[in-house]
Amino acid sequence: MRVKLVNLGLPKSGTTTLATALRKGGWSVADHKVRRSDSTEQGVAGTFIGRQLYRGYFETGNPFEYLPFYDALTEISALRGPFSFWPQCDFAMIKAMRAADPGLRFVASWRPAVDISDSMRRWNNLGQDRLPDGSIPGLPHGFGARDRDRVRWIDGHYAMLDDIFGDDTRYLRLDMGAGDARQRLSEHAGIDLPWWGRVNVNDAEPDSGAA
Repeated sequence: MRVKLVNLGLPKSGTTTLATALRKGGWSVADHKVRRSDSTEQGVAGTFIGRQLYRGYFETGNPFEYLPFYDALTEISALRGPFSFWPQCDFAMIKAMRAADPGLRFVASWRPAVDISDSMRRWNNLGQDRLPDGSIPGLPHGFGARDRDRVRWIDGHYAMLDDIFGDDTRYLRLDMGAGDARQRLSEHAGIDLPWWGRVNVNDAEPDSGAA
């Protein structure tokens, strides 16, 4: 097995919905962490996906070296305590992932920046504490507590991806709230998707896209 698709979208952009859809389509999917049911290898099981991507990159040059048991990686960032991994914001990492496999597909789960920002604000102290206290590419320490900071960072991230990939057909910016989102993802990934919906939604969140 090898990784066939990587999501470069930010947290609260629809990553859990993406993971659920691909799993129901029959793929083995990593979302945030390596499940202990997926690997029992010491130093891999239970760790952040972002950590293993960077470990592979720095030790071998191949970001996927320690994740050969997944078809797709749908949430690759982590921000918890001293750990801050943001491969989707790192040009060198994206370049290494592209070089590792010319057939690899990329998707960027997307919702309007104001909606992502609002979800971050209300999700487990992410917007109010963890983002401004963290060290994140494009969002240095001390920034991110305000909606306007997060919106500018979010818009900048997706603009960066558009610049990096241009008209590369291996990349898809996927509007998770669009009526044809499932069809577009299915065609891009080459997989039948029997399910599409919303999961991991904040209480009272407006129905403007997937979580």
